[in-house]
Order: sequence, then C-alpha cells, then structure tokens
Amino acid sequence: MTSPDDPIRVSDLPARVRAKMITLASQAITKMPKTQVPASLRKSVGFAPAKRAKLVGPQIAAAVELDEDFREHLATQVRALVPDLVAELEAGPPGPEASLVECAAAAFIMRTDGWADLLESSRVVADQQATPDTALVETVDRLTAALASARAEAKQTRTRLRTQIEALKADNAQLRRNLGHSRVQLKEATSRAESATAAAAAQVAQAAEASRAFEADTRRLRARVAELEGQHTSARRALRDDREAEVMRLRLLLDTMVEAVAGLRRELALPPSDLLPADTVTALEPDSDSLVTGVGRALLDDDPSLLRRLLELPKVHLIIDGYNVSKTAWPTAPLDKQRERLAAGVAAAVAGKGIETTVVFDGAELVHPPVVASRRSLRVRFSPPGVIADDVIRQLVEAEPTGRPVVVVTTDRELATSVTKKGARAVASMALVRAMGV
Repeated sequence: MTSPDDPIRVSDLPARVRAKMITLASQAITKMPKTQVPASLRKSVGFAPAKRAKLVGPQIAAAVELDEDFREHLATQVRALVPDLVAELEAGPPGPEASLVECAAAAFIMRTDGWADLLESSRVVADQQATPDTALVETVDRLTAALASARAEAKQTRTRLRTQIEALKADNAQLRRNLGHSRVQLKEATSRAESATAAAAAQVAQAAEASRAFEADTRRLRARVAELEGQHTSARRALRDDREAEVMRLRLLLDTMVEAVAGLRRELALPPSDLLPADTVTALEPDSDSLVTGVGRALLDDDPSLLRRLLELPKVHLIIDGYNVSKTAWPTAPLDKQRERLAAGVAAAVAGKGIETTVVFDGAELVHPPVVASRRSLRVRFSPPGVIADDVIRQLVEAEPTGRPVVVVTTDRELATSVTKKGARAVASMALVRAMGV
C-alpha cells in the first residue's frame, strides 16, 4: 500500500484507471471557464470531449498531477458530471457491484477519503487480472490446437488449389493450341476472301465497261431524240407559216369584200335621210307616259311584250336585279322565299330558249352567301362583301362585247341610266313579274 508521504503519480495508475480519469477530465473541461484551464490545454477547449482526450490526453494527465488549482476546479466539475458516483464514494468504500475503474478515476481527481486505498485496490485487481490462470492457459492451448488444425486445412486447400491450377494450365495449353488452329483457319479463310474479292473486282470492272457502253448508247439515243425534236420543231414552224399564209389570204379576201361593199355604196350614191319609219305615222304629242298613235300603242318598259321581243334577239344576255324584282313581286315574303320563287319563275320563263340569264342578289353585308337551288338555265350570283349588286351588274354589262344585246331588268333609275349608256337595254321589274305570271 502507498503511504501519504509517497504520493501516487499518474504513471502509477493502472492503464484502465488512467484512461478513465483522462476521459472524465476531458468531459469536465468542457464545462469549465476558459480562465480556469491551463495554458497548455486552452487550444483544446473548443474540441469535442472524445477528440480532446485522444489528442491531448497526456497533457490533461500531467495537469491533473502537477496543477493543484486546476485539479480542484476539475473536481468541482466532476462532482456535477457524475453525482451518483460521487455520492457512492462519499458514503464509503464502493461495493462489489460498483465499477472499480470509474470509482478509482473519480477518486484520483476529487481526492475523497480513502482515495489512495481505492487506487491501490484497483492496482491489485489489475495485477490479478494480468496473471494468467489455468482457464486462460487452457484457452490458449485450445486456440493453439485450433490454429494447427486451421493450418493443416489451409495446407490441404493449397494442395487442392495447386491441383486445380495444374488443370487450368493444361486447359490453357489446349486453348492455346485451339487458338493456333483457329488462326490457321482464319488465315486460310482470309486468303479465300482475298481471292473472292479479286474475282468481284474483275466483275465490277466488267460491269463498269458495260455501263460505259450503255452510256455511249444513251448518248447516241439522246442525239437522235434531239434530231427528231429539231425536225418536229421545223415541221411545226412550217405548219404555222402555212396557217399564217392562209389567214393572210382570208383577211385579204375579207378586205376585198368590204371594199366591194363600199364601192357598191358609192356606185348607188343613195342620198342621206333623217326620216325614220315611225316618223311616217301621224300622231299627237304625248302628255303622259303612254303614247297613242294612229297605228296602236308603243311598248312601255314595264310591258311584258317588250321583254319578250327583246329576249327573241339572237345571243341576248338577260341580267336581273334580284332583290329589286323579288321585292316588287313578293314584298312581304322572307328573303329566302323571295330568292327561291324568283329563281324558279325566271328558270321557267327562259326554259328551252337558250337565253343566257344571270340573277344578281345583294350580298354586301353577308359573310357567307346563302344557298340557292341550282337550275340549268339560270346563273345566280351574290355581290362580294362591301360591294352592292348594282356595281356587279355594271361590271357584267361592261364585260360584254360591243354589239351583243344585253337586257337589264331593274326599277333603279340610276342603274338603268348607267347601263343604258354602256349599250344595254333597261326594262322595268314589273315587266318580268308579269312575264312570269305572278
């Protein structure tokens, strides 16, 4: 046992007690003010306890042994850190169920009563644990025997693996021989392929020669086609010249006939006359829209007889102002009914007479023109958006050649006047309505 005059040093502590003491001190340093920590340990204040114990463990042990003030501050923190263990130490020697290592480590820091005896007890226990006993010897013998058995088994395994390696080497040699044989076969196959390639190259050369011969034939055929095209062009030019000569002869004949008519007019030398056949009839001056003469009544614009006579002219074109006529005939009917009735009535009136008939409806405010049943002898048109029907009728009159008879059915005086100036004859809508028998 160590006497008080012979203090216990850290180096005298058993290894487990010394390690536990450093761990407790490292945990307690975390709770201490930095001013109470020795200068040698202040750099480790910010470390984790486990890291501090690992890196500066010897410095912590030396500070606990040599710095009494640091040890006393450390003891205060240890009391707060392990209060149950401190209470057990202060109550007396720890019982057999207590951990002697932890008690000894805490007692070394706090220097509780009987701490030296407690450290001596921990040293004796450590020495006893270090002395080998019979059970430990038996364990060592058993492990030695197991090691010998394992070595024998490893030797057998090495022998078996060596046998397998020899077999693998034999297989490898066989594979090498097979590889050499395959290389020979590959070389022979390559030689045959080269021979086949040479034969194919010869065939390609023959095909190229044939292709060149084919291209030469193609060039000859193209030259022949060009020659034939030239002959065809010459023939067409000659035909055109012949046709122009014929036209020239016909034109000369026509001019001759015209000059002959002019010469005949000069030979007859008929005097000019402003007298017309109607001037030979004695009549009174008109005082109304009707004109009464000595031979009968003149035809008015709304007389269906006038319309019928005009429609008897050859190649006459009848143009009808659609809504102008339909609203005259059926003013209260819906527009779609008016369109259908007008189309049916006009088609019946001109059927079988070969009269070109066009009915124009106003579509200026329509996005899509309505559908009207088609009829063989009748053409129905709607004016485009933004264009009135009158303008379309004027365009139709202008499109006709000078001299062709054109009859426009409308009661619009402005439209009637404009188409009359363009050579058309205007007839009132009532004339067509009466001609349809409405």
